[in-house]
Amino acid sequence: MTEKDAYCQRLVRDLDKDRYLATLFAPADKRPGLFALYAFNAEVACVRDKVSDALPGEVRLQWWRDVLSGCGYGDVGGHPVAAALLETIETYNLPREPFYNLLEARIFDLYEDPMPTLADLEGYAGETASVPMQLASMILNGDPAQALCDASGHGGVAYALTGLMRSLPWHARRHQMYLPADMLNAFGVDPNDVFCGRTTPELKACLAELRLIARKHLCTTQATIRSLGRGCGPALLPVSLVSGYLERMERPDYDPLHTAVEIPQWRRQWTLWRACRQANRCNAC
Repeated sequence: MTEKDAYCQRLVRDLDKDRYLATLFAPADKRPGLFALYAFNAEVACVRDKVSDALPGEVRLQWWRDVLSGCGYGDVGGHPVAAALLETIETYNLPREPFYNLLEARIFDLYEDPMPTLADLEGYAGETASVPMQLASMILNGDPAQALCDASGHGGVAYALTGLMRSLPWHARRHQMYLPADMLNAFGVDPNDVFCGRTTPELKACLAELRLIARKHLCTTQATIRSLGRGCGPALLPVSLVSGYLERMERPDYDPLHTAVEIPQWRRQWTLWRACRQANRCNAC
């Protein structure tokens, strides 16, 4: 393993444990490419946390666009994630357009603008979570079939919606709202209550509806996953954790603004192992 590959692996292990654990089920020769992809994803997802305001964040995202387009300034080769990502793109002939779309979607993170509609939220989830799954599937199994695109699309949305609900307390503290305005209005949720840490019946009802939407995307993913090639499994494995996270949000004592929704690592590993085994059994039939 090269130094840059080891750096990407450590970064994913520290910042994206679900994808780190899922990648351990991939063939050893594919893991460096997956870790490079996920390290890039983790880097851009954390831009908001590393800047004091939006403008420096946009500069960071533009730097990544320049890297991908071949116009990067500074020592691009000396940046371990950038170097590993470019090598992965070249090795697996990955398209660059999905990376640009992901970076464009991440601009939303830098501001405190409301998410206008559910459709906008699902689009954001698709660009930020489905895209990495589709690219990971290309690393594992070449050009994805339509069934794989559907599974990645819906699976990424289910995983992202669940993650955003889990992150609601953190986002509320920094006055950032990912819950769509049309749903907030429909359920009578006042964003100021959320920002002040007040859990209301209206907020609970809104989140219950969003969990139903996440489950619908999850069911669509599960319905299409049986037709996929065996090698694609590790790219979609994080989706197997969605149900466990949602179940914890449905407990009577769950407070969406004050409860940390976590699954112990041993249980995550067991869930991923079971999902991987079931996928391999289905694809062997």
